[in-house]
Amino acid sequence: MLDLQRMPNRIRGRWGALLMLVAAFGCFAAMPAMAQQKLLDDPVIYEQTHFRKECSTATFEQDFVNRIDINNDGLVDAVVNEGAIVCDGDRGPGCTEEGCPYNFYLQVAEGGYFMIATAQMYGYDFVKRFGNMVFELKMHARYCDRTDAAPCLMTVRVRGTTFLTISKK
Repeated sequence: MLDLQRMPNRIRGRWGALLMLVAAFGCFAAMPAMAQQKLLDDPVIYEQTHFRKECSTATFEQDFVNRIDINNDGLVDAVVNEGAIVCDGDRGPGCTEEGCPYNFYLQVAEGGYFMIATAQMYGYDFVKRFGNMVFELKMHARYCDRTDAAPCLMTVRVRGTTFLTISKK
C-alpha cells in the first residue's frame, strides 16, 4: 500500500489523483452489474424468438413451458424446458448427457418476468411438502457429489428470488 503522507507534495498530488481516478473507475465498472435486469413481457415469446433466430425451423412441443407459482407469491411464474424444442430436426439443441436446460422465470407484481435461474437437468416434479410447494429436480449424479449412474434427486424451494436446497440424494 502506498503511504501518501511520506511522499513529497508534487508526487503525492499525482499519486492521489491517480488513486482517485482508479477508485472512480472501479465504481463505474461495477455499475452494470448492479443495474436492474430488464423485465420481459412474456418469457415464452422471448425464448421462442431466440430459437427462431438460432434455427432455420424451430418447433415447440407441449411441455415447452409450465406456468406455475414457483415461489408461492400468488403470481403465475414460468419454467421453460429447452428439451422440448426441435431445432432443424434435432430435439433439445442444448441437451447433453447431463440433461436439458430449464429456465426459471418469476413474474413481478408491476408486470413482466425476469429469469432467476437456469439448470441442466433431466426433469422435475413440483410437489407439496409440509404445506409448501417444492421442486424435486432430477439431475446428473455429479450435482450430488456422486459418480454412480443413479440420478441425483435435489429438493429445493424458492423463497423470494432464491433457490434454497433442502436435500440432495
